[in-house]
Amino acid sequence: MTWRATVLTLFPEMFPGPLGQSLAGRALAAGRWTLAARNIRDYATDRHRSVDDSPFGGGAGMVMRPDIVDAAVAAVVDERPLIYLSPRGRPFTQASARSLSAGPGVVLLCGRYEGVDQRVVDAREMEEISIGDYVLSGGELAAMVVLDACVRLIPGVMGAAESALEDSFSSNLLEYPQYTRPAEWRGRQVPEVLLSGNHAAIAAWRQAEAERITKARRPDLWAAHTRGAEPSVARRSAGP
Repeated sequence: MTWRATVLTLFPEMFPGPLGQSLAGRALAAGRWTLAARNIRDYATDRHRSVDDSPFGGGAGMVMRPDIVDAAVAAVVDERPLIYLSPRGRPFTQASARSLSAGPGVVLLCGRYEGVDQRVVDAREMEEISIGDYVLSGGELAAMVVLDACVRLIPGVMGAAESALEDSFSSNLLEYPQYTRPAEWRGRQVPEVLLSGNHAAIAAWRQAEAERITKARRPDLWAAHTRGAEPSVARRSAGP
């Protein structure tokens, strides 16, 4: 079954963007997944194609109207998860990507302005997801991050299945350092163990390096790793 992604946005021309290149782009061209970008303005009801209005209670900015957003959602909603990209959402993690990639696909709602009227979020029981503790101009870049993370995990997309298993965050550890030719560069040597051909020693070195780097750079992940927690607390350093 083909993995299907639909993005609801005010800027459909932003897609596929980077998703049309490299690994995701090749998989898209091969039909391993599909991408449809729907313009929310197509569901506006006035001649100006208005999608927003001033917030009740006052305040700066504008809010996307629930009736317009709901009409856009109604046109595409099916058995796929419906996700609203929001800075107040649950952190997007590698575990999130694995879960979504194992399903039929996803519908992503990209907010703009001051966001979407909460009533449509609640009525449609949307899951709110954030890709980081910062604010973007809209949800489109966040949607691309989510899709890229999911698409690479679709069976057959990556050249080597083992690569996904060794990714950062797959076991609450950051990935070990990588090296390639030449063996000496600007006086810097590749660690000798990697040239030894001793696979057990190489595996042990990589594990030790992953633990060392994680402990130094991400104490939150290290704590989760040492207590044997599921790798769901690790968020990618990339949303709203």
